Amino acid sequence: MSDAAPQEHRFDVSRSARAFTLGGASATDAWVVLHGYGQLAARFLRSFVPLATPARRIVAPEGLSRFYLDAASGRVGASWMTKEDRAREIQDYLAYLEQVRSALVPPVPLTIFGFSQGVATATRWAVATVPAPVRLVCWGGLLPPDVPAASLAGIRLTYVVGEREEWASPPAVEAQAAHFAAAGVSVEVIRFDGGHEVRPEIVAQLAP
Repeated sequence: MSDAAPQEHRFDVSRSARAFTLGGASATDAWVVLHGYGQLAARFLRSFVPLATPARRIVAPEGLSRFYLDAASGRVGASWMTKEDRAREIQDYLAYLEQVRSALVPPVPLTIFGFSQGVATATRWAVATVPAPVRLVCWGGLLPPDVPAASLAGIRLTYVVGEREEWASPPAVEAQAAHFAAAGVSVEVIRFDGGHEVRPEIVAQLAP
């Protein structure tokens, strides 16, 4: 029996993905909103109904990896990535989000919004896409350490954090916000009475 290590082989394959939209018949600004781990885009989009108007398009792409949250109930969620083959998964979702932008996002000022796991996805895309968004909203999560402050130049950074947030505590958010502010990034922190959740009434306050 051979003890040789297995050889890895890679393939580029075509697969389907989906995104959902609200509003924007005559859009003058647009939001792309990225859900958290184990969520689905259509359900996530419900929290943004207060923002959707003829002048504002809201686009919710869905993570490329769907899975059963609970096999007994059949409930399904989606994920943006895992630690396995991490670098390639990041490149895959960045390419996917560029396709979404090209197809569904009008050429108007763009806000990119991420919740929970979607914060890392939103941040990496925000610093990679051209033209850059005018605003990055990070709700219930911290920016990944591989994103330097210089890459956020010209992007308004908004953190939203619940007082009972379990994954990115208010002190951790405030500390990271202070770090970016010291580097010259335009930063604001919005705190609310809640936990790890997107609250429509707080979302409504984010509109310009």
